Amino acid sequence: MKEQPGVRLSVEVNGVSHRGEVAPRTLLSDYLREALRLTGTHLGCAHGTCGACTVLLDGAPVRACLLFAAQADGCAVTTIEGVSPDGELTAVQQAFQDNHGMQCGFCTPGFVVSLTALLAATPHPTEDELVDTLEGHLCRCTGYQNILRAGRQAAGLAEEGSR
Repeated sequence: MKEQPGVRLSVEVNGVSHRGEVAPRTLLSDYLREALRLTGTHLGCAHGTCGACTVLLDGAPVRACLLFAAQADGCAVTTIEGVSPDGELTAVQQAFQDNHGMQCGFCTPGFVVSLTALLAATPHPTEDELVDTLEGHLCRCTGYQNILRAGRQAAGLAEEGSR
């Protein structure tokens, strides 16, 4: 089998420019984890269902397991490692800590990245918008209640039932 030539890639990841060549079928998730050693982007299902690999592509949440790295050419990618560039916890991260919104932590980066995108686009989301955002993620440990509480805190929403 003849090896395919590489595809040129120029991408900004967490504010740092990267240029090089990737195999045409290299997934964005694999590029981030293997080439850049940004292992916070987790691979759960490899089908875009679980949300653990969620990153921001030009500010919009995407499943990194469903995109080829070459599709990110010319784009800005933000991973969980880049959500808080100054090292301080963001409101979303603090809310997860305050509300025990994680157990094993495998799914947490995807939740945090998606909530970060929601709050950047919609600073005051409704309960339905919050639930819709979180609905695209799977967690096998928490039962979602603490994740919802964390999302509500980060969004400044009252706890459901207390309105």
